[in-house]
Amino acid sequence: MKPVEFRRHLHSHPELSFEEHHTAEFIDRELAKLGIPHRMIAGTGVLAWIRGQAKHSDSRAVVLRSEIDALPIREQNTFEWKSQNEGVMHACGHDIHAGVLYGVLQKLQENPSFRGTVLGLFQPGEECNPGGASLVLKENPFEEYDIRAVIGEHVEGQLEVGTLGFRSGKYMAASDELRFTFHGVGGHGAMRHLIKDPVAASAEFLTRLLSLNSEECVVSVGKVEAKGATNVIPDKVYMEGTLRTFDERERKIIHSRIANIAAETDSRFGIRTEIDINHGYPSVVNDEVLVKIAVAQAKAEGRTVEMLPLRTTAEDFGFYCTRYPSLFYRLGVGTAAGRPHTGTFSPDEGAIDVGIDFMYKLTLNILER
Repeated sequence: MKPVEFRRHLHSHPELSFEEHHTAEFIDRELAKLGIPHRMIAGTGVLAWIRGQAKHSDSRAVVLRSEIDALPIREQNTFEWKSQNEGVMHACGHDIHAGVLYGVLQKLQENPSFRGTVLGLFQPGEECNPGGASLVLKENPFEEYDIRAVIGEHVEGQLEVGTLGFRSGKYMAASDELRFTFHGVGGHGAMRHLIKDPVAASAEFLTRLLSLNSEECVVSVGKVEAKGATNVIPDKVYMEGTLRTFDERERKIIHSRIANIAAETDSRFGIRTEIDINHGYPSVVNDEVLVKIAVAQAKAEGRTVEMLPLRTTAEDFGFYCTRYPSLFYRLGVGTAAGRPHTGTFSPDEGAIDVGIDFMYKLTLNILER
């Protein structure tokens, strides 16, 4: 099967996070046809491995990772391989990533005269907590290897096909889900001396919360519920949002500042604030040596290279960065692709061959060092 056909099958049969049963079965069948050994991992993921046949081979290894889950989005494209699962779509390019990985494994299987081992990880559940990467690592699948790199990519509609994007050091944000419940004493809106107003308290809290925003700290609140009326103050208000940071020390400091703001708000208004911070993905931090190797290789191949700014979006690839030298880069899929996470997102499939060629050569480059 050609990588583009592999990608189109996944696109036609998308599945949500941790529900990728058909996807895993399909990957299992196609890897078996190639004679590539593999096993299930993290419930609905697949881990493949190809051992190099070079005489000087050893325990060194490179992990190549792609995601395989889709999003709860109704596809609006009309091409032949559009989603057949109503309300679910590969709108973030995970099908492209998986097609690239499949193509790289194909080439490695056909040309096994390399050093060490290449592990191909088709990872489930990137789109929601706890993140499939954390579940993969709980199984300790790489213990027997000397991991030289964990490599991942992501499609980028701001870059044209043939362009690759890199950033050294911290790149993508750590993410936390924020939930707050403000417990007060409601009552008649005209009898304020008899109430402890959770609406007013939550409004002040929200204003102070948003004041924490800076270049490397992003706080947003997307939901506020105060189920009162024009003249009814409710007993409680519910609020939820997100926190994005790039440094673990700063992350802890912001958590502490949120708790202090809540305590001060409670004291002023006589209410009680319940705080629930769901720790999400860690920051994606790219190994500087791997970035230098990748950039030099891309330029030597005549690829256009873009150096990238910080991104406040998050990726569970960050879990790998906390344990192994890691590299996460961007694969240009053309500006005509549109915006990801929308029903019309349509990456240029020409990027698949670019992605395969670059990842294949980069893998061999790292293994030979």
